[in-house]
Amino acid sequence: MKKNEQLLQKGSFIQMVTNLCVPTIVIMLVMVIYNMADTYFIGKTGDPSKIAAVSLCGPIFSILSGLGTLLGSGGCTAVSLALGKKEYNKIKSYTSLCCYGSLAIGFIFSAAVLTNLKGISTAIGANADTLEYTGTYLRILALGGPVILFGNVVNNLIRADGSAKQAMISNGLGTIVNIILDPLLILGFEMGVAGAAAATVTGNIISFLYLFWYIKKKQTVFSLSIRDLSLKKEIVLPIVSLGLPLACSTIMMSFSHMFMNHILAGYGSVTVAASGVAGKVSMVVSMVAMGVCMGLQPAISYNYGAGEYSRMYRIMRNLGIMTIIVGSILTAGCLIGKRYLVAMFIEHDEVIRLGEEMVVASMLMGPFYGLYQLCTTFLQSTGKASYATVVALLDKGIIYLPMLFGLNALFGLNGVIYTAPFTDMLSLLVGAVLCLVWNRTLRAPSC
Repeated sequence: MKKNEQLLQKGSFIQMVTNLCVPTIVIMLVMVIYNMADTYFIGKTGDPSKIAAVSLCGPIFSILSGLGTLLGSGGCTAVSLALGKKEYNKIKSYTSLCCYGSLAIGFIFSAAVLTNLKGISTAIGANADTLEYTGTYLRILALGGPVILFGNVVNNLIRADGSAKQAMISNGLGTIVNIILDPLLILGFEMGVAGAAAATVTGNIISFLYLFWYIKKKQTVFSLSIRDLSLKKEIVLPIVSLGLPLACSTIMMSFSHMFMNHILAGYGSVTVAASGVAGKVSMVVSMVAMGVCMGLQPAISYNYGAGEYSRMYRIMRNLGIMTIIVGSILTAGCLIGKRYLVAMFIEHDEVIRLGEEMVVASMLMGPFYGLYQLCTTFLQSTGKASYATVVALLDKGIIYLPMLFGLNALFGLNGVIYTAPFTDMLSLLVGAVLCLVWNRTLRAPSC
């Protein structure tokens, strides 16, 4: 703990990037690979309906992730702030609540999905072609809900003191298992979407076991003891309020994707499949940008909690420059290789054609998407949960949904395709204004 705390307090920006950002970026890339694996091997069946079904289930998986983010991101920020203020007595209560809360919410999620499988499948856009595949995938995913949620929460939580490498190991183990099992179950045993879901859940079980062992045996400050579980206001409120921005963002994104899938379903299963494949490609840029900001979030929170505003601002300034550089490089790579990246998932001419156009549209704001993530990170890390929640919801619903329905009505499918970049641009502008307003109230010296 002391070594990690010294890094947050005194480490150079390069040291923090190496020890915090790089492992978190690797985690995000691993998550992208994890996410791509199912689509890639399902695509080898040559059936767009199966790819569409897996894509339709994405929002439900995101809702589960959003519930985990509420506790994981909120707990991570609360623990980081407690470290900065030297309030060590609160950390065990924070971590115990997050761990047991994740399991409880996971069981509730599983029960809700399993008891209303057909209704949920229809609600997320499944039709006659995809209903059976969608239900199969959701059923297996729901069975793994508790361990998936625990892994999501604890992976976020252990970053609070700078233990990003352990989170990277956990994600890496789960992904390796998933990638090994995907071709074996999907193609070898011809299980199709059931095999994809089973591989995903098994990978999460491996991550769960590693994280449970790590907290129990290696992490002396965090707690899995039921005796440290507290539902007192001073424990629950910081976690929930600080976790709301990203949690609401993730959940709102899920509902936005459901609405988008409903609209795209009207243009055919091929269009839904193309959108799913293009989404995997554009995810590289957005997830890396998120990883860069999430990696240094503990450092921003720690220095804010310690009153080291000058150091906090230096970190943010350098972080902003870094997001633009990394975003520009990744965007260029995705645009240059767009046809290969789309065709990698499925050899279907119409899916490839539509997928390429969707990749181009999604990359228009690629170089600057990290700045939008930085806005949310700054507000969340400094405890301005209300502003952070608003900013996080801008490109996931507040601006996105009106733009989606409006542009679809005006321009049809092209309007749907170009909704995201216009939304990202407006969201960044609003987010920057809110950050400037909040920054003035901090009364800290600028750098």
